[in-house]
Amino acid sequence: MPLLDKLWPTRVRLSRARLLLWARYSASSVVATAVSQVAFALCYWFGSPALVATLVAWIAGAVPNYVLNRRWTWGRSGQKLPYTIIVIGSAVTAALVTSLTDHLVQPLESHAWKTILVSGSYLATYAVLFIVKFWLFDRLVFAKPSPAASGDAAEARTPATT
Repeated sequence: MPLLDKLWPTRVRLSRARLLLWARYSASSVVATAVSQVAFALCYWFGSPALVATLVAWIAGAVPNYVLNRRWTWGRSGQKLPYTIIVIGSAVTAALVTSLTDHLVQPLESHAWKTILVSGSYLATYAVLFIVKFWLFDRLVFAKPSPAASGDAAEARTPATT
């Protein structure tokens, strides 16, 4: 028995397809995060309140995130309402965290340090939400319909009466 089989039972190991899905989701998230992080840091550096910087950054990152996830990661259109709830919930969480961090760093004199710390809190929020969002997107937004959900599958299992 190979060592991998002893360490990771078959049911625990990820399939190649799941690993590819995870890699694509990660790459999509890196692109969206880079875009939104730059937008946040620039807005905050030039004097926007943390809440405004968060909203601008969220919009800047949400567009490439949705397009990449829909077309490249999962390869299909997802449920729009759950997607909207998840990303707005993420934005609200980031707005709360960055606003709190902004409040806490006000005694600092250095605007550069304030920008670094508040931008860091924005990035940290999305880092924490990264796995949660993957699970929610995979299970709710872009989930493949089960065979039982389609009418054809139900008809195929229902015996015909004579």
